[in-house]
Amino acid sequence: MMSAMTTDERADAPARPAGRRSLLRMLGPAFVAAIAYVDPGNVAANLTAGAGYGYLLLWVLVLANAMAVLVQYLSAKLSVVTDRTLPEVLRDRLSRPARLAYWAQAELVAVATDLAEVIGGAVALHLLFGTPLLLGGIVVGAVSLGLLALHGRNGVRRFEAVIVGLLLVIVVGFVSGVVFSPPDAGEAVKGLVPRFEGSETVLLAASMLGATVMPHAVYLHSAMARDHHGTVTPALTRRVLGATRVDVVAALVVAGLVNISMLLLAASALRGVEGTDTLEGAHAAVEANLGTGAALLLAIGLLASGLASTSVGAYAGAVIMQGLLRIDVPLLVRRVVTLIPALVCLGIGVDPTRALVVSQVVLSFGIPFALVPLVRLTSSRALMGEHVNRRGTQVAATIAVGLVVALNLALLWLTFTG
Repeated sequence: MMSAMTTDERADAPARPAGRRSLLRMLGPAFVAAIAYVDPGNVAANLTAGAGYGYLLLWVLVLANAMAVLVQYLSAKLSVVTDRTLPEVLRDRLSRPARLAYWAQAELVAVATDLAEVIGGAVALHLLFGTPLLLGGIVVGAVSLGLLALHGRNGVRRFEAVIVGLLLVIVVGFVSGVVFSPPDAGEAVKGLVPRFEGSETVLLAASMLGATVMPHAVYLHSAMARDHHGTVTPALTRRVLGATRVDVVAALVVAGLVNISMLLLAASALRGVEGTDTLEGAHAAVEANLGTGAALLLAIGLLASGLASTSVGAYAGAVIMQGLLRIDVPLLVRRVVTLIPALVCLGIGVDPTRALVVSQVVLSFGIPFALVPLVRLTSSRALMGEHVNRRGTQVAATIAVGLVVALNLALLWLTFTG
């Protein structure tokens, strides 16, 4: 059975050489984590925001992507320096009750993640082939298990290569829409000014934030960086961290381009079009306004997004459980357990797009549980030594966490008070 890489397997993984020619070989973990930033939840949240409010919330994506660069770098840095994942480091610092409580919220986030990814993939299969949603969800789950099988023992690079290939498909599928319908540059610039228009826009902003800065991507990246680089010697640490910065910036620029393109497409081509508050409606509107080719690329991008992100999400769940509880659960078991809620939603006819948006809000509430410990740990000189966060990094990370918490509090207040 497959599970996250074990301690013995990591011990067998040699430290990677740090010569100039090996820079490209040190890239990759951030591109796998970046899949979490372009999953079907992003599609639903960004298309809904663009179609309903035009360019109004473009600033949320820009801000969230900037935060994501910082967060993902800190996650990878933690594992490069300590040779442990974020859940493993937390396990050593939490009491048993605290570990169980922390794991419970992380599992809730994992379920919400899988809900978005499986539903998105099922909708894509329905749009492409007319597949019933429930059957589509089962197909997505089965294919994702096949992708996870590529990881196995010493299969890290195979898994990365396939996921990066799917990421390229996602880029073509979603960015191409902007070519078919160029955005209004002036209105887009206005969308960079932070503002809201009622509680619904706060809900969408929280959804977009949850879809962009995703908790499970933080946990996952620390594991992918460790598995990719092996044990990094002190002499090579600075070189690997330099490559990690390049990896993170490049990957998140790609992910940010995809997210922004989705919102720009909806704002320019779908604003005011009836029915665009659903994925099916948005697809139909794109086909009616931009042609079959644009709609086909959108559906293919959505399918690639669902397949890649649900595989990455299942692996992240295994990393969380193994790190916090020292329990190695076969990925087949995790795949089935986290798949059930999504299949139930599809089976009882829950509106897929609404389920996607709500799932992203759940993810948004899970962000502080990942970010606050990450910032504190990477700011500990006792743990990080000479690679402890510099003061500027510490201030930026603290502000980012504060913004997330503030947005969630505003969401609660405006939602319950109307």
